[in-house]
Amino acid sequence: MVCIYCGNSTYVTNSREQRRHGHVWRRRACKHCGAIFTTVESADLSLSLSITRPDGSIEPFSRDTLFMSLVQALGHRSDAIDAASALAATVIAHLLKTRPGASIEVAAIRSVAYNTLQRFDRVAAISYAAYHKA
Repeated sequence: MVCIYCGNSTYVTNSREQRRHGHVWRRRACKHCGAIFTTVESADLSLSLSITRPDGSIEPFSRDTLFMSLVQALGHRSDAIDAASALAATVIAHLLKTRPGASIEVAAIRSVAYNTLQRFDRVAAISYAAYHKA
């Protein structure tokens, strides 16, 4: 990793796994300028997962698309963004656990998202189902 300030090489001073979200948090220091900054590393799901559309086309998975659909369903809540972020992580973890390395059908993603929302907020689940026809 290079320094975000001067472009020289850095070293890791502290590292922690974030088990719930599958991220690795790292504190880095620059060997040249001494700057200290934090990075968060995570898997690139667009390269790891693919989606099979109803017409048979295959495209990369987008966490952002899932996140935005959850935010829309949770729009009545004051914590919609934070809740959607946590729920997206839960849905992705479930998909990775049940279908590792496979192309996932859109209907399966909608089903997992709906079931997750159903346990969290029934009103949001109804809103999600109405829009996505889950």
